[in-house]
Amino acid sequence: MNSIFSYFIPKDKKFFPLFEKASANLLKMSEKLVELVQSDENSDREKMHKEIERLEQYGDEITHQIYLELSKTFITPFDREDIHALASALDDIADYIHGSSNRMFLYNVSVMTEPVQKLAELVHEGCKEVNKAVSEIKNLKNIRVITDSCVRINSIENQADYVFDKAVGELFDYEEDAKTIIKYKEVLSALETATDMCEDVANVMESILVKNA
Repeated sequence: MNSIFSYFIPKDKKFFPLFEKASANLLKMSEKLVELVQSDENSDREKMHKEIERLEQYGDEITHQIYLELSKTFITPFDREDIHALASALDDIADYIHGSSNRMFLYNVSVMTEPVQKLAELVHEGCKEVNKAVSEIKNLKNIRVITDSCVRINSIENQADYVFDKAVGELFDYEEDAKTIIKYKEVLSALETATDMCEDVANVMESILVKNA
């Protein structure tokens, strides 16, 4: 009988801790990303890259667990579509942080330019705000904290757009080697897209607030 009742009771004690684990994991990933682009030692960069890879796999496990709980739960803390959308958006950030790191190594990018470092820092800032907002959705009492984080995430994404556009423009203006242009553009693009994914999380959070606040 207890198992039957547990099917109908919202799994607040399961979904929210999983979301918090996912956002905390993103914060760690972004910290390692900043360490990677600020390091001058190839051995340290490789160590950070492997750690990002490990954390991305851990994030995949968390996402899978959220989907599994969603499939087993009849009544959820908020809309099933929003739970799925939030889990997917958090996972997308992890994918692009890992993708950025991956491109640096696959394309043998040895010089971490100022725009690359700046975008990595913006990704980290975005992940800090995501983590802060996700930590507040379990009770929706501190709506101002969530909305403020969402506003800051949007501002971070706008800054990233500017840094990306300016950096690509300078590549075309001053870099003569086509391969180098392609390498850096791919890395910059992945970093900028990670901030876009942070904005996607903010959009989902705002949708949850509108429906449940």
